[in-house]
Amino acid sequence: MRALRRAVWPVLFIGPGLAVFLAFNTYPLLKALDISLRDWSVLPDVESPFVGAKHYAQALEDPVFWIALRNTTLYALVTVPAQIVLGLLVALGLQQVTRLRTLLRTFYYLPVVTSWVVVSLIFKFIFAGDAGLANVVLRDRLGVIPEYVSWLTEPATALLVIMVLGSWKGIGWTMVIFLAGLEGIPRELLEAAAIDGAGRWRRFRHITLPLLRPATLFVLVMLLIGGFNVFISVYLLTGGKPLHETEVLLTYMYQQAFDFLEFSYGAAVSWLLAAIVFSFSLVQLRVLRRPALA
Repeated sequence: MRALRRAVWPVLFIGPGLAVFLAFNTYPLLKALDISLRDWSVLPDVESPFVGAKHYAQALEDPVFWIALRNTTLYALVTVPAQIVLGLLVALGLQQVTRLRTLLRTFYYLPVVTSWVVVSLIFKFIFAGDAGLANVVLRDRLGVIPEYVSWLTEPATALLVIMVLGSWKGIGWTMVIFLAGLEGIPRELLEAAAIDGAGRWRRFRHITLPLLRPATLFVLVMLLIGGFNVFISVYLLTGGKPLHETEVLLTYMYQQAFDFLEFSYGAAVSWLLAAIVFSFSLVQLRVLRRPALA
């Protein structure tokens, strides 16, 4: 009875959140797994026979799936380091600012809280065809490019625009995490190193960077998950066109499930994506989880 009484308050606090998590996160995940293992029909009276790993094998033999995986991986490999490096540089700069610090932090964080739909449509306007702002500025005003560029119809330039958007939008978030990490570094260590003759670069390399390891690990894992889950910007800017050359895994999954009503195949693609993200995150945690000043 004493143990039950001690458990009442934790259950009261944890129970509602756990119930919501199980209802809206865990159950849909398990249901998607069940759908991926069947020839699932949306009609309630139609049988959905169990087919095992059929749809997973179909995905592995699908050339569009590999194109989408390539583009998703490339997006993550470009945007994640860009956000980390630029966010850290901004955080280091803002740490030195004494006036208007709050205003500058707000300015850099604004893209983070701005809707993906809004910024994607703005980028679509900027990088539109001949009348797009990017073409007008680069060709007509600066003369940097000899002719107008079809930014969103050519695979290479379209992916570049999508990566620029993803990197720009995430800088403010990484900045905030790194600022919190920088505030937690004891100033005595930096002052002692300066007295011993260590320059700014050596202090940054041997003290700041090692002590930022926990923040860097957290940022790296979260950005990798976000990078592999890119969807709205690709869907609104290119829709995977032309010929699936800008397709990513989530747009391909959405197309299969909701355009072609291939729910089982779409669920299989989503679980393959989940397995890839989990594997990358596990490797990062094992490789980077070391003592800060080891």
